Amino acid sequence: MTEQTDIPLHAHPHAGREILFTLPPEGVTPHPTPLLFLHGAFAGAWMWTDNFLPWFARQGYCGYALSLRGHGASEGGDHLDALSINDYVEDTEAAVAWLSGQHTRPPALIGHSMGGFVIQKYLESHRAPAAALLCAVPPQGLLLSQFNLLAQRPGLLMDLNKLLSGEDVRLSTVREALFAQPTHNTLLEHFRSHMQLESQRALWDMSSVFNLPLLPAMLRPPLLVIGAEKDVLVPAFLVEATARTYSVETHIFKGMGHAVTHEKDWTQVAELLKGWLDETLD
Repeated sequence: MTEQTDIPLHAHPHAGREILFTLPPEGVTPHPTPLLFLHGAFAGAWMWTDNFLPWFARQGYCGYALSLRGHGASEGGDHLDALSINDYVEDTEAAVAWLSGQHTRPPALIGHSMGGFVIQKYLESHRAPAAALLCAVPPQGLLLSQFNLLAQRPGLLMDLNKLLSGEDVRLSTVREALFAQPTHNTLLEHFRSHMQLESQRALWDMSSVFNLPLLPAMLRPPLLVIGAEKDVLVPAFLVEATARTYSVETHIFKGMGHAVTHEKDWTQVAELLKGWLDETLD
């Protein structure tokens, strides 16, 4: 289920927000630019700790994963539905400011799904050395994705809506929503046990035309856009639309689903991301 590693995982509660991180092992020179990972909806910093954080630490990157407020061990769960995407942007601002004080350079940003949308909103008023969007909610928002899911897999959409009311979902629903490659039930149970409620307001922000990224205002850094061929939540055609919007190349991974961080071949995604970071950040 996880990357076998002796790299320790650390936790730092910054301003009530959970930050989990791994550092390069002894003898490995750290890259001067740290990485800040942002999770998707219904998740938390935990989604980066199984594979990506230890793997990137071995490659010399100091990796930090933020639990947005109301997620993981961060504060704010008592008023989750009042939290907006702008609140998540503020969380990102605070984490970047803290990391900029810990390192000589500000962090590169990597966001999965909703985390990718938060990065796009963050870039309306902030600079970053680089940003990677993994199966990210497109700048056009969630509506087309939701209509596509309703048309293609209405039963799955109904099952996923149970998460909004705090109901448990079946392992088969987790598999269908997130994975395309063979997946052990232990991994599915790992996801199901960690999945949580998401803010209704944040989901609305990603669906309303009034809260989409302001493209003319964005301070665009080098961007990497990654998608998955079998993704049913953010389909490949929407990832391609994101890449066209930002005039960058699209990287679609064959045979993978939405959880590219945990699919059987997740190292392919990590290796592409590392190669791009090495080239971009030098």
